[in-house]
This record gives sequence, C-alpha cells and structure tokens, in this order.
Amino acid sequence: MMIAKRLLLAAWMLLGVGAGAQADEALKQAIANPGRTPAYAARDIWRHPFETLQFFGLRPDSTVVEISPGGGWYTEILAPYLRDKGQLILAADDPESTKPETVKSLERLKAKLGAQPLVYDRVRLGVFAPPAKMDYAPSDSADLVLTFRNVHNWMDNGDAGVRNVFESAYRSLKKGGVFGVVEHRLPAERIQDATSSTGYVHQSYVIRIAQEAGFTLAASAEINANPKDTADHVGGVWALPPTYVNKEVEKDKYQAIGESDRMTLRFVKP
Repeated sequence: MMIAKRLLLAAWMLLGVGAGAQADEALKQAIANPGRTPAYAARDIWRHPFETLQFFGLRPDSTVVEISPGGGWYTEILAPYLRDKGQLILAADDPESTKPETVKSLERLKAKLGAQPLVYDRVRLGVFAPPAKMDYAPSDSADLVLTFRNVHNWMDNGDAGVRNVFESAYRSLKKGGVFGVVEHRLPAERIQDATSSTGYVHQSYVIRIAQEAGFTLAASAEINANPKDTADHVGGVWALPPTYVNKEVEKDKYQAIGESDRMTLRFVKP
C-alpha cells in the first residue's frame, strides 16, 4: 500500500511538472509569435516578458486584468496565451469620454484588437477612468491584476489617486490573487517630487501605498533592473530609449544606458 501511494504521488508530481513545462512553452510561443509588432519584440531584451510574467505567476487558465494597456505591448503576449483557457480583461479608456486624446487612444486600441480577431476575439474591455470609473472587472474575479510603468501617471492626483487605483485592483482580485507592478525606479537617496514629473518613483513609495490598500508584499525581483540608469536625465525617463525626448542630443549616451531601471513587485491579496 505504501509503495502504491508513493508511486501515485510521484505520478502527480510528474504531471505537475509536465503541465508547468507546457505552460512555459506556451508562453515562449506567445512571446515568439511573428504577429507581434516588430518594434515591440525588439524591446524584449529590456522588458523580459517571460521572466516577468513567470514571476507574477501567470498560468494559461488565469483571469488577468491589465490596467492601462497603452499601445498593447503586453497585450500582444497575454491575449494569445490566455485565449483558449483563460481570460484577458483590458482596463482601458472610457468610451464615454469626450477628451480628444482619450477618444483617439481607445480608437487605436479597438483597431488593434479588431485587426487580428483570431488573437483578440475573446479579450474583454473594462473601463478605467480614475477616480470616477474603475469597475473594470467584477469583485473577487481576477487571478492577476498587472500594470506596467503606469504608477507615475496616477501620481498627478497624489497619494490618494494612486491608492484608489490600487484599491480597485484589490477589489478585483480573488483572495490570494496577485497584483503585479513594474515601474521606473528612483534611487532611494534621491528626492521624489509629488507628481513624479521625471517618471521615476521610489520603490518604497509603491510598497507603502499597496500596503495601505490592503496588499501584502510577497516578493520583489531585479528582473527589470538596469544599474546603468542614473535616473537624473534631462527630460526624465523619456530621455532614454525608446522615446528619446531629447532627440539627437546625447543620444549615444542614452542608447548606451538602455531602457530605465525598473522595480518588479508582486503583491498578494490576503
């Protein structure tokens, strides 16, 4: 009887390892998908999508919310990976907004989704328009809520503005769900202005606001670290690639630095 139990346990472990390997391979295939925007794929060396999404605990059957997907850099990876077994919800711009930039942004996103229906046909759009509209997913429904390089944008409304966004993520997650944050990192010894005009944010700040919203910090990673980035550039983080806000001024220097130094944080809803 004891031998049979051990054999059964070994079989279960092998099945688990096999499923994990299949999930890893599926994620690699999504990242290698030739349908990705070439300019986006060229940034993998800086954004480390495989390692980052593994760190956040992504699975093929996950329900995932991506807050403020922007041009869809991560959407191009998440959508095909989650299409068959999972669910991707994009917390996107408000369709009722009359602001020209918001209207244009949402039109671009919808055009992107419509251009490849076999990839994006099962993606759901939620509304993310803080502080008034942030019910982009039902309460206690998501396994992961992810946001990439957005925290500095929400600091225009102070600590309360960032906390409100984090609280919306908390509401959307199941118990034990993960809130994954990637953000440009300001060195701890540097003074941060209240609205993060440079695009850089203290890691301790993000952790504090997340904890105030109810999260527990489960782990931090240096997956997206770049020790060459001094975070003191004219034009802020946007001096670096791929933006090059200063155009040709010291462009060689910024190319040599590469993309920004970034924190990668995994929070959990207790």
